[in-house]
Amino acid sequence: MLKHIKTLASDEFEGRAPASNGETVTLSYLQGQFKQLGLEPGNPDGTYLQKVPMLGISSHPTLKYTAPLPGSASVALQFPEDYVAWTARTEKTISVADSELVFVGYGVNAPEFRWDDYKGVDLKGKTLLMLINDPPVADPKHPGQLDPNVFGGKAMSYYGRWTYKFEMAAKLGAAAALIVHETKPAAYPFEVVRNSWGRENFAIRSKGVNPAFPAMPGWLQLERARELAKAGGHDFDALKQAALSRDFKPVALGVRINMTAQNVWREVGSHNLLAKISGSDPAVKDEVVIYSAHWDHFGVDESLPGPRSQQIFHGAKDNASGVAALLEVARAYKALPTPPRRTILFLLTTGEERGLLGAQYYASYPLYPLAKTLLDINVDGLNLWGRTRDVELTGMGKSSADDVVAEVARGQGRLARPDSNSAFGGFYRADQFEFAKVGVPVVYVRGGTDFIGKRAGYAQQKLLSYIAHDYHTVNDVVQPDWDLAGAVQDVGLLFQVGYQVAQGKEYPHWKSGAEFKAVRERMLAAPAK
Repeated sequence: MLKHIKTLASDEFEGRAPASNGETVTLSYLQGQFKQLGLEPGNPDGTYLQKVPMLGISSHPTLKYTAPLPGSASVALQFPEDYVAWTARTEKTISVADSELVFVGYGVNAPEFRWDDYKGVDLKGKTLLMLINDPPVADPKHPGQLDPNVFGGKAMSYYGRWTYKFEMAAKLGAAAALIVHETKPAAYPFEVVRNSWGRENFAIRSKGVNPAFPAMPGWLQLERARELAKAGGHDFDALKQAALSRDFKPVALGVRINMTAQNVWREVGSHNLLAKISGSDPAVKDEVVIYSAHWDHFGVDESLPGPRSQQIFHGAKDNASGVAALLEVARAYKALPTPPRRTILFLLTTGEERGLLGAQYYASYPLYPLAKTLLDINVDGLNLWGRTRDVELTGMGKSSADDVVAEVARGQGRLARPDSNSAFGGFYRADQFEFAKVGVPVVYVRGGTDFIGKRAGYAQQKLLSYIAHDYHTVNDVVQPDWDLAGAVQDVGLLFQVGYQVAQGKEYPHWKSGAEFKAVRERMLAAPAK
């Protein structure tokens, strides 16, 4: 695995950006690995590729605001130091002129929790200012804790994801939406936002306006948000406190926003890579277990100082390590004397870093029927810090596949437990979410935290250090202190989980209360296509 990671994260692969030379080099290497392993092409057309039509859009934004006081001069914010904004529209110039700034709390409308931050207010043409994450609702029975029955307590729900917030802004007809970035609740610094959204962005190519975004979505530094609120005569902290109540209503801040974006775009074709091992049982070989991992990262930023190697986003842990895991899982399957009863599909996706685009495209245009897809096992970053007594499962308890994980973990002498970093919202921010949305049960293992031979708090220290210094930066490179013994544990577990499902008599199913249960049931009840 380390050999694969070193190769994929090398300077030669140029950060593996979609629609770049880095993609060309990456696809060539991975197809070569598939062929060496003896895997069949995964696309029914006889190739290893699924073309994913994309738009690459580069936006050069400006943002000014004017306070309500007579004679107040416009204040210009600096891109990308103060804010990041872009567009998903193919228009040379996007203009949001004299738009009223409205604070909408957490930007959530969740009837099941009796929560509505919008209260029916007409927000067409407005610029929305939104808080990050879910509303942190206090538990009335346990002071100092969050209510586990509302937005999952300390675990982030989909309502807390930026994708949901921008979708709501677009649905309500807002002209723009700015999410206030706060490092502690986001779990990463503003540098990650700049690196993720401050250069060329990608979207799935489609006809008409992209319904996932208002004309201009963006992120705003916390201190700039405080200044905007103050300019309109409001206290940001007081507004934030008010947003914790179900009675909250949108607050017009009295500030006028002027934003523009000069845009250039290109139509590009990126690719998902697919390889398979056909099932050995003719009765069920048309049923599929998917292993997925994203091959892409952020490419090269030539505006950064230093030599070329310090301008490349190498993406060693994220996600060269996940790709390496799938290659070794495939090697294990090929070593079996008889293939499993059902087909095993290895799916390496593009555009995950740009909004789960490759997985989203496959889920919309599947090459194998979703109704006959039993499970997606997604790998996004391995445990690179040693063996553990446990393994953490993001979204644990949503499907019966989690019970298979727990059983296999017990066989390894390990305990399966829920994700201790659930506030990061991992279930909703990696490729398996696109499969869950269309009803396919998923497994997403994040490695363990009870490290053998390490002091208490070691796992948290390593994770916090990675997020603070390496995550989505040029520093995500192979480190000399890595210990892949823990990765070997987890890859062995994921092999066994997929094998048991591929051999088993029952489909994994969503458990009662899982938000995807009804989608799966409708899919299985529909006539076969």
